[in-house]
Amino acid sequence: MRCLRQSARRSLPPPDSLFLAVLLAAVVLPGAGTTAAPQFASSVNLVEVYATVSDGSGAPVTGLGSGDFEVFEDGRPQAIQVFTAGDFPLSVALAIDHSASMAGSSLRIATGAAKRFLDLLRSEDQVMILGVSSEVTVLAPLSRDRAAQARAIDDLRTWSATSLNDAMIAGIALIQQARGRRGLVILSDGEDRYSEAQPHEVLARARRADVLVYPIAVGRRAPPLFAEIAALTGGRSFHPRNEKAIDRALSDVALELRSQYLLGYAPARQATATREAGWRSIEVRVRRSGLRVRARDGYFGR
Repeated sequence: MRCLRQSARRSLPPPDSLFLAVLLAAVVLPGAGTTAAPQFASSVNLVEVYATVSDGSGAPVTGLGSGDFEVFEDGRPQAIQVFTAGDFPLSVALAIDHSASMAGSSLRIATGAAKRFLDLLRSEDQVMILGVSSEVTVLAPLSRDRAAQARAIDDLRTWSATSLNDAMIAGIALIQQARGRRGLVILSDGEDRYSEAQPHEVLARARRADVLVYPIAVGRRAPPLFAEIAALTGGRSFHPRNEKAIDRALSDVALELRSQYLLGYAPARQATATREAGWRSIEVRVRRSGLRVRARDGYFGR
């Protein structure tokens, strides 16, 4: 498998222009994956939002109907026209840090947890395995082949520095092309020593995509970026302190991804073709007390 090494540090163009193209060019896929056009609507009338509802203990809440939700765009209430609970395709990019800072038990714990995470997914769910060091490498393309994905994880060895920010941008861009719900799960000690991208560029790229990001910090500290990108995308960040806690975090992610709600609406401020391009804020509320909802905070209209 070949993979271009990251080039020398330089100033960056906007995150979804040349830099994004370079990142994707630096990732070589060892096979064809299933791709489709991005589904988070910005140039069509229907806007789709995935929402996670949890109770006071953080456990996912199922069994809600469309009447339990309210959706607002730029502060204006929207009529929910499409509603689905739980039963839709899932595509996940699982990114594993195998840089030198993960040497010793850290990589063993991370890879063991990653393989157990695969067992928690449904057979129809698609997964892509990414390796993160000074390069971002597709170790297993998007597929349902759990055996190939497990082998790719087993083959990981510690190597080089960490380009964590670059990996998050590349991972978002790669999984954004897939069908259905799209998630990026990251296992890393959070030590970024090689990226060209700055944290604000990672957040800018995430805001322009429709990918739920779940960072799991397996080191002594969790970078602030992990919590920020999880909140922005509607995902969730974790900082488990031991191997069992990492397993619990990944189990929570798998359960949450199976328990989400899809809400679709056509913006009430219609005449979409004449609307100015720009950011549209989204707020999702639940009408039942004591429940918390997480969803991405908006999209860019075109």
